Amino acid sequence: MKIVIAALAFASAVPALAADPIVDAPAGKVSGTSDAGLRVFKGIPYAMPPVGAKRWTAPVAQPRWTGTHRATDFGPACVQPQAPNATVYSGVPMPVSEDCLTLNIWTPAKAKNAPVMVWIHGGALVTGSSREPMYDGRKLAARGIVVVSINYRLGVLGWLAHPWLSGETPRRVSGNYGLLDQIAALRWVRDNIAAFGGNAGNVTIAGESAGGLSTLYLMTTPAAHGLFARVIAQSAYMISMPELRKAAFGMPAWESGGALLTTALKTPDLAGLRAMDAQTLTDTAAKLGFAPFGVVDGAVLPQQMVDAFDQRRQAPVPVLAGFNQGEIRSLRMLSPKPPADAATYATEIRARYRDLADPFLQQYPAATYRESILATTRDALYGWTAERLVRKQVELGKPAYLYMFDHGYPAMDEADLHAFHASELPYVFGTLAATPPRWPKIPDTAAERTLSAAMLDYWTSFVRDGRPVATGSAAWPAYETKRSYMHFAAVPEAGRDLLPGMFALNEQVMCRRRATGTIGWNWNVGLAAPVMPPAVAACE
Repeated sequence: MKIVIAALAFASAVPALAADPIVDAPAGKVSGTSDAGLRVFKGIPYAMPPVGAKRWTAPVAQPRWTGTHRATDFGPACVQPQAPNATVYSGVPMPVSEDCLTLNIWTPAKAKNAPVMVWIHGGALVTGSSREPMYDGRKLAARGIVVVSINYRLGVLGWLAHPWLSGETPRRVSGNYGLLDQIAALRWVRDNIAAFGGNAGNVTIAGESAGGLSTLYLMTTPAAHGLFARVIAQSAYMISMPELRKAAFGMPAWESGGALLTTALKTPDLAGLRAMDAQTLTDTAAKLGFAPFGVVDGAVLPQQMVDAFDQRRQAPVPVLAGFNQGEIRSLRMLSPKPPADAATYATEIRARYRDLADPFLQQYPAATYRESILATTRDALYGWTAERLVRKQVELGKPAYLYMFDHGYPAMDEADLHAFHASELPYVFGTLAATPPRWPKIPDTAAERTLSAAMLDYWTSFVRDGRPVATGSAAWPAYETKRSYMHFAAVPEAGRDLLPGMFALNEQVMCRRRATGTIGWNWNVGLAAPVMPPAVAACE
């Protein structure tokens, strides 16, 4: 996908058209557009542009602007690598810029004190944008909620840690700039959303993939606590995290990794790094293998996510969480190459998993080893995370709802992409006809529209009052002690005990690896797993 680079010029002094809705918010006057009973505002800046000397600094609140800001067009996406290889996720070319910290709002025309959903896009913290057509918030807002979608810094511009950068800050930390952007956007919502008809005390943060990961970061950073009342985490992953100044769980100290990157870039100092062209820097860093992660810095992210949840330090809020049956069908680069035959698979698993080999092979059998490989990575990243999240919130006495999306249709299944990663999104947003060009085309049938309507109902009702309810569809029981969940296949259907044995096995693997301090838990599973550490009392 060719990405067009463009700067954003805020037309704050351009007069609004007579029919445009105008809001006078604390941030300034904003004019938008009207759309079938909704007011829509696009490309509103929530922080100052992080460019030049402000690159790799915490976002700074935008002062109140003068005149009326025309919020009729999406802002550019944040700078991200150009993508020559077409995938199912590749969209149309979009403008990108470092001046990208904007948000969009869809609100019912007569909204007052309405519940709010803040959407955080996915893309591995590398790609994506709030302007993607599949994230259009009209159908959700038409059900009576205010929808906000945000941009945040990506890749090396959003997640670089480096001694040079740490030395500039009072707490001597760096990295996590994209997360700081998300927190700044939530603060903007807190301070301004009432002017758009929203209730700042009834905000749900929601995201998918890296957006789901971001909701977990926000649950564990003290800086975000109090800024949201509920969480929707779709295909999130509670994997091991790098730490700022020490090697941990198979990853180097993140400052050291940043220093290696700048050496490879041949930049002598921070001024030179900040002077580099943003697109060139982003593309080069990606080619050199830079992978963005939230970093445990003792400040923004005080500890590993699993530790925060185990110690009950996460935000004590209701959650709705789940994953897709075919997550890895579109992400096969995350799973190891299948072996020649089932016998080789079983032999490898026994060598790697040792005393856990029998429960592993029961869960992921050799007889169907190709499917087992996909399921192994799916569960280690997404299935285990979703169930762990709801379990931990239940321990806090908070309502928690679990789901698995297992829906297919002809074009999807013919492409061997049944319920692939992110395939629930057009159903959640009601954007069945707005998928990317290479996405398997969703048929325009009553069955697909009915499923989407049900998911729109469940999601908006959870945003409204913390209970997912859909008119004319199955009741969604809370997870609680019965381990209930919702199965989205042809129609929503409630069930109990999702994938028996899955959670216990993956929790044991994580626990043993965490006890070593040197082995991470992510996609290094199955045929890619290191030899299993021995059992320890802390994991029993």
